[in-house]
Amino acid sequence: MTDARTEQAPPVTLTPDVLVIGGGPAGLSAAAALAPRVAGDVLVLDREKEAGGIPRHSDHTGYGLRDLHRVLTGPAYARRLTETARRAGAVIRTNAMVTHWASGLAVDVTSPQGRFRVEPRAVVLATGARERPRTARRIPGDRPAGVYTTGQLQNAVHLHHQQVGERAVIVGGELVSWSAALTLREAGCSVAAMVSQYEHTESYGAFNLGGKVVLGVPVINRSRVVRVIGKPRVEGVEIEDVDTGRRQVLACDTVVFTGDWIPDNELVRAGDIALDPHTLGPVVDTALRTSRPGVFAAGNMLHPVDTADIAALDGRHVADQVVRWLATDSFPHSSPAVPLLAEKPLRWVSPSLLRPGDPAPPRGRLLLWTDEFMRVPRVTARQGGEVLSERRLAWPAAPGRVFRVPWSILRGISPHRGPVTLTVR
Repeated sequence: MTDARTEQAPPVTLTPDVLVIGGGPAGLSAAAALAPRVAGDVLVLDREKEAGGIPRHSDHTGYGLRDLHRVLTGPAYARRLTETARRAGAVIRTNAMVTHWASGLAVDVTSPQGRFRVEPRAVVLATGARERPRTARRIPGDRPAGVYTTGQLQNAVHLHHQQVGERAVIVGGELVSWSAALTLREAGCSVAAMVSQYEHTESYGAFNLGGKVVLGVPVINRSRVVRVIGKPRVEGVEIEDVDTGRRQVLACDTVVFTGDWIPDNELVRAGDIALDPHTLGPVVDTALRTSRPGVFAAGNMLHPVDTADIAALDGRHVADQVVRWLATDSFPHSSPAVPLLAEKPLRWVSPSLLRPGDPAPPRGRLLLWTDEFMRVPRVTARQGGEVLSERRLAWPAAPGRVFRVPWSILRGISPHRGPVTLTVR
C-alpha cells in the first residue's frame, strides 16, 4: 500500500507558444513584441519577486533613450517595460525558478506555489549577466562586512533602504561604476577613489568628466586592488600601481566591486547548448539562434555587458526570428555557418556565426570587446588570408565597454572559405 504522505502529484504542465526565461529589458521587450503576433500564450518567468531586471533597483536616470526615445529612471523604466509586456498580452510569473531542462524544449520550474512544467514551442533565454564578486576576482585579505557588488549595493540602498558606510572605494571604471557612485551619494557615503587598471577609465568620456566634476570622485588609473583590510568591517584596501608595483593603502569602510560581467549561463550549460569560450554566453548567429533548435538568446547574456536599452532592442530583434521559427518550425542545419573570430587585442565578437540568408544582427552592428584603448580604431575583416574589408571608425575602442562595428564590414564574405577574423589597430 502506498503511503499517501509520500505520493507526489505530477507537476502542472503549461503549454505556451513561447517561453521567455528572464524578465529584464531583453525578455520583457521580446514578450511585448511576440504576444500580439502568436496564436498561443507568451509566458515570461523571472526568479525575482518583481520583473524588470537590473534597472528595477538602479534608481537614477538615463534609461530608455534608444528603445523608448525618452529618459527615465531605472525603476520607472522597469515598470514601463513590465506594463507594456502585460498590455500586449504576455503572462508574467515572478518568483519562478527554472531548475532544469526536461526533454526537448520543456523545462521544470519551482515557485512558492509549487512545481510546474512548461512545454513551449520556442524558448528565449534572456537571463542577463552579473558582476563578478570579490571572491571570483581572487582578491586576498580579510573577509569583513562592507564589501559589495554594484547590484548588491543598489539592492540594499534602493529596495531595502539599508545604511552603508561613510567612505567607499569603487573598484572599476565602467558605466556601472558611476552608477555605484550615484547610489553611494544617495546613501550619504563619500567616494575616496575609483580604481581602474586601465590608462583610460573604461566609461564614456562624458560620464568620466561628469563624475569627476559633479560627483567629485577622484580616479586612480593603472592601479588594482590587491588586498582588502579590516575586521569585522572594512578599514581599507591596498592598491598597486600596475606599472611600478608601488603600493598604498586607502582608508575606507566600504568597497564596491563593479563591472567584470559574466553571463547567467547556467541554463545554457545544463541544456548542452554550445558556449562561446570568450563571452561565456551561448554561441548565436545573427538571428540569435543557439545551437539547440527552437532556443534563442538575447540581451546581456550574449554580450556582457551593454546598456539596458540595447538589451531591449535585442529582445525586439529576437521576436521577429521566433515568429519565423514558429511559422516554419525549421532550423538551418544545412546552411554553412561562417564563424566570426576576434583577434587580439579584441577579446570577442557577438554574434559569432553568420549564415547565408540570415538577417543583419540587431541594429546592424557587430559588438566587440577590446583590451586596449584606441582613439581612432581601424577595423579589418579577413577571410582565407585575404583582407575583405577595412574601416576606420570615428569613435574610440575602449576596454570596459562594447565597441560597435557596422555590419557592412562583412560584405563579400564567402560561406565556403572558412572563418572571418576581425581585428583592430
